[in-house]
Amino acid sequence: MGDLLGVAVLGAGHMGADHIRRLDQVVSGAKVVAVADPDVERAKEAAAGIESVTVHQNPVAALDAPGVAAVLIASPGPAHEDALLAAFARGLPVLCEKPMVPDSTGALRVVEAEARLGRRLAQIGFMRRYDAEYRRLKSLLDGGSLGRPLMLHCTHRNVSSPGDFTSAMLINSSVSHEIDAARWLLGQELTAVTVLRPTPSTDAPEGLLDPQFVLFETEAGALVDVEVFVNCGFGYQVRCEAVCERGSARIGAEHAMVVTTAGGAREEVAQDYLVRFDDAYDREVQAWADAARRGEVTGPSVWDGYAASAVAEAGVRALESGGRVTVGLAPRPDLYAGLSR
Repeated sequence: MGDLLGVAVLGAGHMGADHIRRLDQVVSGAKVVAVADPDVERAKEAAAGIESVTVHQNPVAALDAPGVAAVLIASPGPAHEDALLAAFARGLPVLCEKPMVPDSTGALRVVEAEARLGRRLAQIGFMRRYDAEYRRLKSLLDGGSLGRPLMLHCTHRNVSSPGDFTSAMLINSSVSHEIDAARWLLGQELTAVTVLRPTPSTDAPEGLLDPQFVLFETEAGALVDVEVFVNCGFGYQVRCEAVCERGSARIGAEHAMVVTTAGGAREEVAQDYLVRFDDAYDREVQAWADAARRGEVTGPSVWDGYAASAVAEAGVRALESGGRVTVGLAPRPDLYAGLSR
């Protein structure tokens, strides 16, 4: 445990640059030794001031750079499969941002590749599992004092969406977090999905179906609904309420600070996911680095990444068809017996 974990970060965009900062300034026991991005100048900017870091355009070159003992993948989703397989070939532990692989066929290839190794190498970046409020809710539900969970009511709002955001991305990019959180909180797989489409907001870009109302069914008969609204205009909000047989529990509504002055009160509203979940990202990357230094992999698994992609694909089909779509999952390899806890 005495040596620092040398990390190659693939991707130096918004998320990647924040992880580079986190590894350099917040996380103990790790250091950034290589950064890769197709935009080399962006990679250099993200790595500026970090001693002895090498910058690469080719991600494979970064994996083979001196001192690399682990990989953090924060590149766009379509690049993840090749990066994961390259890391597996080198026996490198990986933290891969979601989506693990956008399409379920590619995600299943990653599952099969890791299963052939006979050991876990990859953790998938579903950071809500590291958020203090989500962890308290998980502990409460697992304790059973409220009885069986019947419903989850979820809200996912963004100030605005990027220019290239599509209607499908509301599900496979935004709601993918709720997909994993619901599976984890309930300990159940999601088996069917229906998507309802209200009249789009006048603030949504032309052609974007925003907001959407997504309804999931689980294998044990619970229901999960998600309001996703990525151009709400006023802030970033993530909320979840669990309704159980003997009570309910809600998280997210009281996360922000409330300032009271003469004549009124003002509540802060986060404008970005990196603000709302900053602590969760810190805990996630620290836990990953600590485990990697011990030769272990913990947290959300490659199977969790595959399941999220498969459910999201069913959700996109439901969006396009306007009907209820069932979710089909491949047999789960023994390496991933049981859902992640």
